[in-house]
Amino acid sequence: MTLLEGPSILTAEEMFSEAAEGDWFLLRTRSRHEKVVASTLSARGVANYLPLVTHLRHYGVQKELVELPVFPGYVFLRGSAEDAYCMDRAGRVAQIIPIADQQQVNWELRNIYLALRTDVPLHNYQYLKKGVRVEVRSGPLRGLQGVIECRSKRDRLILQVETLGTAVSLEVDGALLDVLD
Repeated sequence: MTLLEGPSILTAEEMFSEAAEGDWFLLRTRSRHEKVVASTLSARGVANYLPLVTHLRHYGVQKELVELPVFPGYVFLRGSAEDAYCMDRAGRVAQIIPIADQQQVNWELRNIYLALRTDVPLHNYQYLKKGVRVEVRSGPLRGLQGVIECRSKRDRLILQVETLGTAVSLEVDGALLDVLD
């Protein structure tokens, strides 16, 4: 994951706080340009978030750990519209998507950050239209909020990003979940 690594460093708590400066923008990058866009933003001092997961890749007989984006083709930028359009002029961004519900996307990204911080394996998952909102009440994922498919199957927690229309899932013990709805 990329948090601001440039001149003025933001912590995750600062980036995902409601009091943080700037709005969230979604940058759809050119194919395989996510890391370059994120590092360029960081070098310019612009807050951004690129959630990455580590995968084991096989190249013939060699095995290598590589970091891949959770949401391929997308980088989240927290700043001004000028920051976003500055990246567009660099030629690595295919589309700038303004985000209408800033609180919702901030909540979703914070939950994905919390899940990645604990090194639990995430798997791509279909986006759910309806589900039961829950919160993990104890353990390393305490405070993480997400959606489960139904109340009877409480072992898979889904973290959705509505703006992208996608989701990731993780395994969690159903006994650790409290229903929020």
